[in-house]
Amino acid sequence: MNRQPDPAGTLTAGLPSGRGAARLGRTMPSDGMNRQPDPAGTPAAGLPSGHGTTRLAATALCPLWKRAAEWERRLRMIREAQRFLYLSTYYLEYDEYGVELLALLLEAQGRGVAVNLLIDGFGQRLGGVLMSAAVKSALNDRLEALRAAGAVVTIYRPPHAVQRRLGGGQHVKIQVSEDGEAIFGSSNVTRTSFEGWNEYSVALRGPIVRALLESCRAIGGEVDPAHLSELDRRAAGTPGDIDLDYWICNPNLDQGRRGPLGWRGPNVVTERMIDMMNAARRRIELTTFYFKPTPALLDALLAAARRGVEIEIHHSHRDALPATDLAWIAAAAGYPKLLDAGVRIYENRAGEHSKIVLVDDAWVAFGSYNFEDAAHDRLAEAMLATRHPAAVAPAREIFDLLRADPHNASVGRGFRRDLPAGLRLRLALLGRLKRWM
Repeated sequence: MNRQPDPAGTLTAGLPSGRGAARLGRTMPSDGMNRQPDPAGTPAAGLPSGHGTTRLAATALCPLWKRAAEWERRLRMIREAQRFLYLSTYYLEYDEYGVELLALLLEAQGRGVAVNLLIDGFGQRLGGVLMSAAVKSALNDRLEALRAAGAVVTIYRPPHAVQRRLGGGQHVKIQVSEDGEAIFGSSNVTRTSFEGWNEYSVALRGPIVRALLESCRAIGGEVDPAHLSELDRRAAGTPGDIDLDYWICNPNLDQGRRGPLGWRGPNVVTERMIDMMNAARRRIELTTFYFKPTPALLDALLAAARRGVEIEIHHSHRDALPATDLAWIAAAAGYPKLLDAGVRIYENRAGEHSKIVLVDDAWVAFGSYNFEDAAHDRLAEAMLATRHPAAVAPAREIFDLLRADPHNASVGRGFRRDLPAGLRLRLALLGRLKRWM
């Protein structure tokens, strides 16, 4: 694709912003097309029920593709917080990044800031294989010190045993302070997110920030109503014209004792992603950790390919996850069907952990949703979507950068021939278990 990068240098420039009439509490149309929302739509306050689609506005949106820029912005928010600071993550590693962040949170709590930290229980256990017993013990001691200082530290676990055993949890990453800014995206608190893999987050201001914070209730967090009111007061009189559709779903709240087993949905985030595939007329470009989507989403993407839509998938090479190759095997099992449909697949040896979908160079979604079964039936996920140039232009530039990245390699039809014999055998035997890998 011969697309010119954004001449304003969106990824390195200042904070793109727009001002105008805000549209609050309006629902995304059910087919996801570019229509005016229902003026009588669902209010943002409906989101904490566990799922919803709401249209709101931002006064400013700053893309955070460069890893150092996002990390510094996160730390600055904590250092400057005066009244409250919320942070949700899937996994917090007690490396130099986790140590620094927790130290700043403890310092903030000590000066009177109401600190609220939400960590997913399964994600922390999964990521814990990267930490020694001594390091995990040190992390637990620091979390207990935060609690002892008065902070709210929540480890989220779904209500049913089957959900917990099968990897149910929350995967949404939100950071908010009373200053009225939110950081929303794909990054966990770990060196890998800030020195290894590609990640994508955005910094936001305006009415959208309140909805992001309120939605933390849907993913297992506690939110003080007074803090929501403070954000309301801050956003009053400063409406924005960056319209954003917020999609969030925690399937664990809609399931019974059998958890994801036999669960048929709905998951509104998956449905909106399918709407994006169905709406595409020329091009779909997407990033994800490993591309192994739920069947309905895969069917929508293949249908787009059959009607002539150009499709590019950027995800991780097996070397990007040294602890296991199972996630790559689950993705590679689907390569033949994708390649036969004309889909271009790129594997990033350094690791691709961003979640971006760009349709027809005009409609972009980003957030926490991976193209995998777990994102549909086990994990709370959230995405923001918009057609505003402040968000679309950075996404275009990112895909231009990815195509030029030497770490990215295109996958050919004969990819199996280049695999070690043992890996070819594992792919043949284990690929059919994609849903659980």
